[in-house]
Amino acid sequence: MYWDQHVKRSRLARAPADSLGFVPDWWEAMLAECVKRRSALIVVWGDPNRTVLDDVDPERVATDHMPFTLSFWAAVGRGDISWAFIPGPCPGLAQAMLGEPDLERLWKLLTPMLRLDAEDPGRAWGEHIARLQQRVDTLEREHFIALCFRGGGTDLTVGLLQGARWMSVGGMRTSWGTPMVVNLPSEEVFTTPDYRRTDGVVRVTRPINLIGGGRVEDLVIRFERGRVVQVDAARGAERVRAQMAVDQGAARLGELALVDGSSPVGQTGMVFGDILIDENATSHIAWGNAYAFTAPGLPDDEQAQDELGFNRSAVHQDAMIGGPDVDVFGVDSNGKETPVILGDTWTLT
Repeated sequence: MYWDQHVKRSRLARAPADSLGFVPDWWEAMLAECVKRRSALIVVWGDPNRTVLDDVDPERVATDHMPFTLSFWAAVGRGDISWAFIPGPCPGLAQAMLGEPDLERLWKLLTPMLRLDAEDPGRAWGEHIARLQQRVDTLEREHFIALCFRGGGTDLTVGLLQGARWMSVGGMRTSWGTPMVVNLPSEEVFTTPDYRRTDGVVRVTRPINLIGGGRVEDLVIRFERGRVVQVDAARGAERVRAQMAVDQGAARLGELALVDGSSPVGQTGMVFGDILIDENATSHIAWGNAYAFTAPGLPDDEQAQDELGFNRSAVHQDAMIGGPDVDVFGVDSNGKETPVILGDTWTLT
């Protein structure tokens, strides 16, 4: 299936406002069949024209969730689909990322990130996933109840969902046990916050292109008791506000991920302006939907989930908040802080 942002722009610009939230039956049927047949869903990712929605009303953009609808996030969140996002290099993407349509240069940058420069890429991926799993095991042993991010204009505390597991994107399994690497590249270990327990200010350290369209630069967000109360940006603040107003959970956190300076993405020193790549350069948060597979024993009832602090939303938007100036500390139940990342170096052992 090919998804075209120009077609989406036409719909956003011209369709009746009350039709923009409509999700067609064929899309829901395709997702249901994917779940039934235990299908693989591979998303070849990359937007070569990032400004195509810049002149469209942000509230209209935020209303149209296609193709990443709530049913999509629910299915992948349960592990009911074997899924992967991979970059799709093309001259247009090279132009957007590098400022010139140099496809060869883009491939040279992506090759080490994707471990295609290894003699045996499959083996290299296996070894990398094992290293990420070591970090997961270390974090699981610590039983942190919160993480603190400090430095570079950020002073943020994120409470963690009780019982939620730390996981690596490269070490996940479907609900029927098949291993999968859901993002290529993959450098993060992640878990689920308790949406009620986020407080402070966070400065987003890289530009982001919102899922659905729109670029945001120099974003600063303030949280109080789990909810976003202030959004400022040099560009795109109104788009973030519109996205966060989509539903009750869109202005609350659903994911927290750690990445240090050993990432080959981060080591390029470049900002690609592409969420799939940039989120693997440094630590990040995501506002919106949480992933159910991180929370063993999570009840099916939505009210019961809410009472536990598990967030649900039609939105899932990553934003990078880490870097050399931002240190990360784990907090245990006694309030003791333990360094996890200092000066962009993983220190927790």
